Amino acid sequence: METHGERPRRGRPRDPEAEPRIRRYAVQLLLERGFDKMTVDDVAEAAGVGKATIYRRWASKEQLANDALTEMFDIQIPDADTGSIAGDLLRVYTDALAFVNSPRGSGLIRLAVTEANRDVQIASLYREFLDRRIKLTEEALERARQRGEPISDDADPVLMVEWLAGVLILRMLTNQPMPTVEDVDHLVAMTMRSITE
Repeated sequence: METHGERPRRGRPRDPEAEPRIRRYAVQLLLERGFDKMTVDDVAEAAGVGKATIYRRWASKEQLANDALTEMFDIQIPDADTGSIAGDLLRVYTDALAFVNSPRGSGLIRLAVTEANRDVQIASLYREFLDRRIKLTEEALERARQRGEPISDDADPVLMVEWLAGVLILRMLTNQPMPTVEDVDHLVAMTMRSITE
């Protein structure tokens, strides 16, 4: 009986750089134009891929936007596990303040301020960012308790995330300078006072 090898796949081989390139241009166009004016056609053209390449990976523009912004946010402000809650906060706050003082970070805050109240899809993207960061903060508090750190029973991960996000959004709304990395020790000290016994 004659056997045959696998039939060769038709078409061009998959480009391993396509996904990161698509995400990069999706973020760029979101920050430049906002969600409504960013189109999958424009992302495909900027990334040098066909529209079908995007839809094979993301079922909708909403999923692409969510994935692209999530990846950017997580790269810029990764989770930290330094061995103490103060160290974790110091690392996360330092990364967050460096990011919001960069062109991309200030663009992301501006997008939140200008679009989230008007566009439920943008609002849901930001809600997902906050929910993920709240979960990471909850896990950091639990790690601290397990290490025996004096974390108060009423330490609230929701308020821990929302107060810093609120400061950043208020600064953008009132056209005030963002807190900088030089302010990080003060912000961590304020947080530590609110979560320790």
